[in-house]
Amino acid sequence: MSTLKKTTEGFINLLHLPDGVWRNFVLFGLAIFFTYTGIDHFVNAEFYLSIMPPYFPLHEEAVYISGFFEVLGGVGVLVPQFRKIAGWGLFLLLIAVYPANIYMAITPEAFPKIPISLLYFRLVLQFFFLYWAYIVTRPSYIS
Repeated sequence: MSTLKKTTEGFINLLHLPDGVWRNFVLFGLAIFFTYTGIDHFVNAEFYLSIMPPYFPLHEEAVYISGFFEVLGGVGVLVPQFRKIAGWGLFLLLIAVYPANIYMAITPEAFPKIPISLLYFRLVLQFFFLYWAYIVTRPSYIS
């Protein structure tokens, strides 16, 4: 057996991946999505600042803190010991940022480049993301 194959198998065994291609797709999709989005909070902070409801305090801090926790959760779901807590953390984070989606939907004039149908679709899509984060906390994902 080649060294690369042994290393790859060892790494996969460390991740304690769930059974089934679909579950692995869900797990890695969640990890990639939140890691990418979290990094984007630092790279494209002005967008996230623009969607913050004006009545929320500490806009800049909230953008960076939520980005940090998105990256942490995205990486965390890949670590078997942290998978459940990371999934619940992402679930709670999605609830915490939902007011930004509501703000975008009820003030479409502030986002003229985004079709209003997409602003409302984001509200519904958030429930898919909540389920996505929740599903990795289930026993079939925890080994």
